Amino acid sequence: MTESYDEVMQLLCDRLNAIVNSNTLVTADTNLITQLSIDSIKLLNLIMEIEDAFDISIPINALADVQTVRQLADLVHKIKTSS
Repeated sequence: MTESYDEVMQLLCDRLNAIVNSNTLVTADTNLITQLSIDSIKLLNLIMEIEDAFDISIPINALADVQTVRQLADLVHKIKTSS
């Protein structure tokens, strides 16, 4: 089953809320680094969770330009729909 973009976005927001444990509301425009303080370890853990949840493989170099939740959702959705 191919998840819709909205399902991808919802899963990312839910996982990010669980990871950051703060009062920050995670939205599509939330910056992963400046607003959520996602460091490299948290990012790698998040990527592993995403890969498991969607049965995909995300190339690390594809994350170079990802700064917001929307950009990450776009990347995941693109990889998911092309596989």
